Amino acid sequence: MKLSGAEILLKSLQAEGVDTIFGYPGGQALPIYDALYDSDIRHILTRHEQGAAHAADGYARATGRPGVCLATSGPGATNLVTGIANAYMDSVPMVAITGQVSRALLGRDSFQEADIIGITLPITKHSYLVEDPSELARVVKEAFHVATTGRPGPVLIDMPKDVSSGMFDYEASGELQLPGYSPVKDGEPGRVLEAARAIAASKRPVIYAGGGVVISGAHNELLQLAELLMAPVCTTLLGMDGFPGNHPLSLGMLGMHGTKYANFAVCECDLLIAVGARFNDRVTGKLETFAPEAKIIHIDIDPAEIGKNVRVDIPIVGDVKRVLKQLLAVLQPGLGEAWRDRIQAWKKEYPLSYCDNGRLKPQSIIKEIYNLTGGAARVTTEVGQHQMWTAQYYTFTKPRSFITSGGFGTMGFGLPAAIGVQVGCPDDVVFDIAGDGSIQMNIQEMCTAVNYELPVNVAILDNGVLGMVRQWQELFYNRRYSQTELSNPDFVKLAEAYGAEGIRVTKPAEVAPALEQAIRSSKPVMIDFIVDREENVLPMVPPGGSIGKMLG
Repeated sequence: MKLSGAEILLKSLQAEGVDTIFGYPGGQALPIYDALYDSDIRHILTRHEQGAAHAADGYARATGRPGVCLATSGPGATNLVTGIANAYMDSVPMVAITGQVSRALLGRDSFQEADIIGITLPITKHSYLVEDPSELARVVKEAFHVATTGRPGPVLIDMPKDVSSGMFDYEASGELQLPGYSPVKDGEPGRVLEAARAIAASKRPVIYAGGGVVISGAHNELLQLAELLMAPVCTTLLGMDGFPGNHPLSLGMLGMHGTKYANFAVCECDLLIAVGARFNDRVTGKLETFAPEAKIIHIDIDPAEIGKNVRVDIPIVGDVKRVLKQLLAVLQPGLGEAWRDRIQAWKKEYPLSYCDNGRLKPQSIIKEIYNLTGGAARVTTEVGQHQMWTAQYYTFTKPRSFITSGGFGTMGFGLPAAIGVQVGCPDDVVFDIAGDGSIQMNIQEMCTAVNYELPVNVAILDNGVLGMVRQWQELFYNRRYSQTELSNPDFVKLAEAYGAEGIRVTKPAEVAPALEQAIRSSKPVMIDFIVDREENVLPMVPPGGSIGKMLG
């Protein structure tokens, strides 16, 4: 059977269970878009290729299935780069497909030609330039396997136009043969027993859980481990929805804007059990003072992460879910009351708090979103102060409910990610908690939400400045506010111009009615909350400082 390369591509995507592609057409991708015209795969036309990548990212994080984005060559492909890098840093399974100039034109500085393989080499798990059409079906199968196994991440497929438009013999891909790629799944039994002995000997253990818990679906095993040991659990930003925030053993987030009691617990623990986390600098602060009294167990599927940033006493390479099951099978209950009492004393002495002076506060808005949705919403964020307030004041209780840019810190992520989340989870309430700076990075995607009748809710915490940058300028640059003041559009009118609903809130009494109106609406809604520009995210560890010494 002869099919065009584009038809082979789409058949191969369907064989992988792909039901949605986020993309933007262009010259070198036209054969693929022509084939999509007759395809059962749903295509979501974003308004920018970066939006397509972030939407695919959000879709993947919310559903657990790989996201797919599509763009043309040259600037179309390079516009995906930020989204690909974001997915790479946060270990998100994604397949990015780019059109490319015909094979005969490669390397000639042809119109809209870019070496997207070379450009994205450091930010993909693997890349393919399809020069042999007979290998296309195999390439697609391999791409999805690589993207979704081991430590997940983005894979790029670059399709020359003569490959996508030419007619070729089609044969479905057979069995995968990747002898050099075999991620370890089970922990080495000797290391697991060594960890169990260390846990049994510990008097002050702390579990430190990262995004790997969510990725591997290990939230139940993590809960069992914590309850068996009666050990407190602190999380990274990406691990927050991996352990219920309303559980008595939850310490919330640790690190630069973590809770004081989480940071104090890590500073004084004698054993740190790191589960699917990578010891990012925003977590550790000054390395010499991080968990100084602790023996460290590190469980991670990526051997390159173990020992990369901190010393590790007991390394266990493997899938988090499977390793925790191994560990649970050999552990005994334990933990003295003295450590529990110390943790509870810190919680009482250093609760998260803010000055409720009757003015509209960003923290109270986030708490109200949680209250009105019963914590059942899927929440995305942009990047900045609002992101940290969300981590502090929204109580996440179920996995895959918090979708945010962690390692790359990408402004403009939240709205297109919310679109991807809403496409993947059409029956769920979706909120993008945004800042007035970040939202304008990809605000054009409101048009996408309106066109596809996706009822995403955007809550803008509008303080008229680049809030987190302004906070650093206040605290560390003698209040020299260089280029952080914003002159914003009327967000209500802008939302209405896109065809969405716009609401402005200036008083605390207006918060709940506005949120209720948004949740009831069948249209996208943008709420402009006018908040105090001087509000800071606290606690805060100064950059390069010890996590045991916090401001606020």
